[in-house]
Amino acid sequence: MAAIHRITIRPSTGFRALGLAELWSSVDLLYFLVWRDVKVRYKQTLLGAAWAVLQPLMTMGVFTLFFGRLSKMPSDSVPYSLFCYTALVPWMFFANGVTAAANSLITNANLLKKVYFPRLILPLASVGGVLMDLAIAFSVLVVMALAYGFFPTARVLLVPLVILLAIISAVAAGLWLAAVNIKFRDVRYALPFLIQFWMFATPIAYPSSLIKNEIYRTLYGLNPMTGVVEGMRWALLDTDQTPGPMIAVSSAIAVFAMVTGAFYFRRVERSFADVA
Repeated sequence: MAAIHRITIRPSTGFRALGLAELWSSVDLLYFLVWRDVKVRYKQTLLGAAWAVLQPLMTMGVFTLFFGRLSKMPSDSVPYSLFCYTALVPWMFFANGVTAAANSLITNANLLKKVYFPRLILPLASVGGVLMDLAIAFSVLVVMALAYGFFPTARVLLVPLVILLAIISAVAAGLWLAAVNIKFRDVRYALPFLIQFWMFATPIAYPSSLIKNEIYRTLYGLNPMTGVVEGMRWALLDTDQTPGPMIAVSSAIAVFAMVTGAFYFRRVERSFADVA
């Protein structure tokens, strides 16, 4: 008769290891949840995945009218519409990814209460589900850049690293907000305001070159999306503003926020099933 192996799962106390080996062993579940989110994201919508393009395009149109034409906002010698859309592509991914991750534990409350699996998978899958939107919007960005006469240089090889920074930033914010949201539901109401404020604190409608002091420009990189936006413009549009120090600061902040967010998430996850 084969031996029966029993695994007892007990609530943790204090801070605990991230359990990366356990997370890796559940990669199939992660893939399934990402694919589920992709399929249901625009289910029963008239335009479907076209919303991935319409959202940044409509925002670009508003910004171009009010900031580009009426306010004559500088755009680093780049047509303002292209200048704006290049920033909106990673920003829309970040905003949608953070929103989905922040609500991931609430929307999957039934799953949390019935089955044990690494809880970190839920916010990670929510961010991963928005990657398809990023790919669609980015393909339109490439066509738009070529139409304006901006052809890729060697800098384009750094675009994957900029996108990786956007993913890390979204995961970092999503982990913190998801862990807080399940206990304090105020996050759900404050999140739209936070995302809106964050957008205007990021150089989307304006260039960071307006900040002349190099030290202040570097400190501006404390907002990780600043490095993402300026890095994307530099890599794709060949702008003159080299964002080296800014991206370095943004990368350090994003990685630090993701690591600490993951540890905090693991610290409080023992109560998720009780309060979900």
